[in-house]
Amino acid sequence: MKYAHKKDGKVQTIKEHLIGTAEKAVNNSKEFMKPMAYTLGIAHDIGKYADDFQKRLDGSSVRYEHSACGAIELGNLATATNQEDMTYMLQYCIAGHHTGLPDGGTPQDFAETDATLHARLKRKKNYIGTADYSSYKDEIELKLPDYTDVIEKLSESANEIDFFEKYAFFTRYLFSCLTDADFIDTEQFCNPDIDRNLKYDFEKVEEAVDNKFKSFIADTPLKKARNILQEQAINNSSENEQISILNMPTGSGKTLCSMKIALKKLREHNKKRIIYVIPYTSIIEQTAEIFEDIFGEYTDIVQHHSNYCYDSDNDNDTTAEKLKRSTENWDAPVIITTSVQFFQSLYHYKSSGLRKLHNMADSVIIFDEVHMIPIECIQPCLRGIGYITKYLNSEVVFLSATMPDYSGFFTKYTGNSTFKELIPDKTAFSFFKKCRYSYIGETELESVVEKSNEYNSSLIIVNSRKTARKIYGLLTGKKYHLSTYMTPNDRSDIISQIRCSLENGEKISVVSTSLVEAGVDLDFEVVFRQLAGLDNILQSGGRCNREGKRECGEVFVFETDEKLRGDIKVRASIVKDMLDSGMDIDSDKSVKEYYRRIFKYNDEIIGDKTIASKTNGLDRIPFRTYSDEFKYINEETVSVVINNNEETEKLFLQLEYGHKNVRRKLQRYSVSLKIKGEFDKALSLGLLHDTGKGIYVLADNSYYDEQTGLDIDKENNYIF
Repeated sequence: MKYAHKKDGKVQTIKEHLIGTAEKAVNNSKEFMKPMAYTLGIAHDIGKYADDFQKRLDGSSVRYEHSACGAIELGNLATATNQEDMTYMLQYCIAGHHTGLPDGGTPQDFAETDATLHARLKRKKNYIGTADYSSYKDEIELKLPDYTDVIEKLSESANEIDFFEKYAFFTRYLFSCLTDADFIDTEQFCNPDIDRNLKYDFEKVEEAVDNKFKSFIADTPLKKARNILQEQAINNSSENEQISILNMPTGSGKTLCSMKIALKKLREHNKKRIIYVIPYTSIIEQTAEIFEDIFGEYTDIVQHHSNYCYDSDNDNDTTAEKLKRSTENWDAPVIITTSVQFFQSLYHYKSSGLRKLHNMADSVIIFDEVHMIPIECIQPCLRGIGYITKYLNSEVVFLSATMPDYSGFFTKYTGNSTFKELIPDKTAFSFFKKCRYSYIGETELESVVEKSNEYNSSLIIVNSRKTARKIYGLLTGKKYHLSTYMTPNDRSDIISQIRCSLENGEKISVVSTSLVEAGVDLDFEVVFRQLAGLDNILQSGGRCNREGKRECGEVFVFETDEKLRGDIKVRASIVKDMLDSGMDIDSDKSVKEYYRRIFKYNDEIIGDKTIASKTNGLDRIPFRTYSDEFKYINEETVSVVINNNEETEKLFLQLEYGHKNVRRKLQRYSVSLKIKGEFDKALSLGLLHDTGKGIYVLADNSYYDEQTGLDIDKENNYIF
């Protein structure tokens, strides 16, 4: 008898594990890939039949790579039947089911040193060697699956690029089905008492959302217009469109409306879960709080982002444990996550990322602030969305107040996914034009501050943290500062203080970077916005006269002598040209024209970032290399903890004693520094302390101010 796992005197045979994994992989898979999923489960661990592996279960240190064996055996069957091309898909998954999908490599790769698929398929001495695992044949019948349905889907490809992209997507999807099944089957053997079931009652959730809508009283023209737009969007969402476009003005209730649409689609089209994707963690926390308040008693809501931790001081808190486990594979009814987490999982190579992919199937996925997809990521992101909707039976809602016209990209990159605009009649948009935009040209910062003092509540939004700090120094009276140089914990405190001051009618001035533009519900009499992209400017306007309490708010767009670089320079120059030509920038026509110019300028960049461009054969797909290069956010950063309060002191004590997930809790007390420039400089100045546990701490707290954040350029004048 050969064993796959041993624990505490219990044993699981290899046959039990292979069949259990195969059955779970089939349950994870869509119908057209079930035969391939079953074969993966049956073949993935046949290498464990070798005596060398059995010795490892008993404590032997003999080196043995069991994961390549199943891939080798399937390759032999494929060669005999001339089915190599489709079988590579299975071989990638099996060979990488522990270490991640490998690059395909080339036939010239070295078996003993390279980590590619080609190298693993010819492992020799010290890896598989002469180890005999052929006894699997006594218990398991290994045969190639029927590839007909998958070949049919691949044959729908419009061109070679689409073919390679789709093949790579199907491979990642199968890898997700296999690795999650493998993990769950092993988990159930090792810890049979683990409960992964989360509560949900979508009927009561939808009823709670409906009751929330009924509680709103449409007693003003603006509130009546809000109702008109929401009803139009909800009524138009019944059709089974793969992509729904929800273009709604700032302040029109997009968040709650999109959740109602998602629940309606889930009920009418028999979906399993709702995934809410948001660009900023600050918006996630606010959105999650809204949903928890409305329907949290009826369903568990999983937050999956760096600022949220499910650790509990209560050892009996089983719900927290289940929610934490669900962040591993998204087997939850409602998930709220970041754009970075979603898309980098989609293009990951490791099981830690790709385990989620199969649970993106049969879902309603909402992309909030979808206009923020980075230009260089438009093609891979839209391709992924297209494949998820077309082949995994999910539906997507695109949500934005400044919606780009993606229709050309849908045709080009998503295999002609069906799409529909949920608000074709935009007549009611006019009620949400609650402020006027005025361009005041190049202006000294002192002049901006002086003009802001004429108003009771003013918000100044600038492009850089350095400029924000400079303006804060110029402001007088009651003033606040917001930037990402502050920890999330301090930013939350400041935002609460700002809300309180606004509600009390106090005269205040606030300066911020762009972080305040989206999802932060603040209402100012006037907004000053440094020239930037049109989406930034219009989002800034959403913080001005937000509730329409004044006849008209004022948004002043200004320039400084600050030199803009890169993408923001391009975007600002387009807006400047539109302003100079007298265009009404606060119009749907202007938004479409703005993005048309952006897309045209970046046409070459948009068309370049594909895995297909790096592939010259199905056996040579660079899964790992592409994953490493795919950056949803290009700027690499390092988190630096600000250890300046009792909570962080407690967390560092817990870290010393090996408590889990302390790192995630410390994120709320951290500031991210760009590796190139900021982090390197702080390190060279001796401002950072390396704990030796992968965590950097600010060594001198005098460089951090709770009001303005971290300032590594600060000059400390010490008297000795």
